[in-house]
Amino acid sequence: MLKETLKSIILSQQEWIVAEEREIPREQLGSLKSLPPFTYILTGVRRSGKSTLLKQLMRHCGSLNYLSFEDSRTAGFEVMDFRIIEDIFSEVSGSNHMLFFDEIQNVPGWERYVRDALDRKKTIVITGSNANMLSRELGTKLTGRHLDFEVFPFSFREFLAFFNEIASATTFSSFISEGGFPGYLCMGKKELLSTLVTDILVRDIFTRYHLRNHDAYRRIVQFLLSNTGKEISFNNLKNTFEIGSASSVMDFLNFLTGAYLVFLVPLFHTSLKVQARNPRKVYAIDQGLVDFSSVSGSPDRGRLLENTVFLYLRRAGHKIWYYKGRKECDFIVRVGQKEHLAIQVSWQVDQQNEKRETEGLLEAMNSLNLDEGMIITFDQEDLLRKNGKTIRLIPGWKWMSEIETKL
Repeated sequence: MLKETLKSIILSQQEWIVAEEREIPREQLGSLKSLPPFTYILTGVRRSGKSTLLKQLMRHCGSLNYLSFEDSRTAGFEVMDFRIIEDIFSEVSGSNHMLFFDEIQNVPGWERYVRDALDRKKTIVITGSNANMLSRELGTKLTGRHLDFEVFPFSFREFLAFFNEIASATTFSSFISEGGFPGYLCMGKKELLSTLVTDILVRDIFTRYHLRNHDAYRRIVQFLLSNTGKEISFNNLKNTFEIGSASSVMDFLNFLTGAYLVFLVPLFHTSLKVQARNPRKVYAIDQGLVDFSSVSGSPDRGRLLENTVFLYLRRAGHKIWYYKGRKECDFIVRVGQKEHLAIQVSWQVDQQNEKRETEGLLEAMNSLNLDEGMIITFDQEDLLRKNGKTIRLIPGWKWMSEIETKL
């Protein structure tokens, strides 16, 4: 591309770096404030706020060396053009040691440039919406030379900051149903959530992986978003939606997880083979999508709470499984290298469901030799002692509004 064309694009994009009216500091900003020469990858679902986090980081670092490849004017950009970009940055800002690129995977062969820039002691911060593509390219060219940071839609604390509210059962109820996509929360139009799912399918999956039978795959996505917290199997999905083979379904689900639309949670077991041959539980990237996608029009509140709890645990970076023996427990969580926790989720524990909820949790606790377990509720706090073990009932809104993640 011509240098003057690229310079014009860069200067016009710099106007976007100023803070927006309702912009709030993202929680991950604190862990990214020190950036020695290395590659830093911000990945996450579309519209989760990666670009906003990127510009907050730029303002903190005092750098305007930024280029977004979502801009249609960058069509035709090639790897060799990165050196032109560096020259422009030097002219405009006086330095090209710290570089920021949005949606860099749109440039074929981008990883070759990043490796070369690292060899020249540059700091590179990039964003991308497709974990599969980024990891494949990074794995071959940048092994051991990058750090990944997953960016999610707003957490409950960020949701509160966005609306200038305080933690309460009322605000938590809104968070559970509305979710955390910043653009949707700004405008309040449900159509934005539908457009988001369509964009992910068309731009990140159908086009990229050359898939046909779009209608069947769309129905699978609708089914998954409407059945969060439930077990799914590749064979059942194949038969239900008349897809050619279970492997095709498995590939499609891998594409969905790579685009961060859904997550698949395996059964807790010490054998990876046992985990692999058992159904997985599905959760969505945002409980607002679950609420919007409900076929019945009134999704189960307990299921929305369970998806919200999963996201809280996933955002914290914990390894997560579900437990199933004679009874069931929603989550087994590994904190650190060895410590495990058993967590059940229930909107409210009462006489009708106390036996079911506590027995599943106790079985998981016994399996892991744990003395304490947790039941995350909507707004119920209590302490139960059963069979010599302690079970804490914790309101989700209190648990998720803590400054530190307390498990």
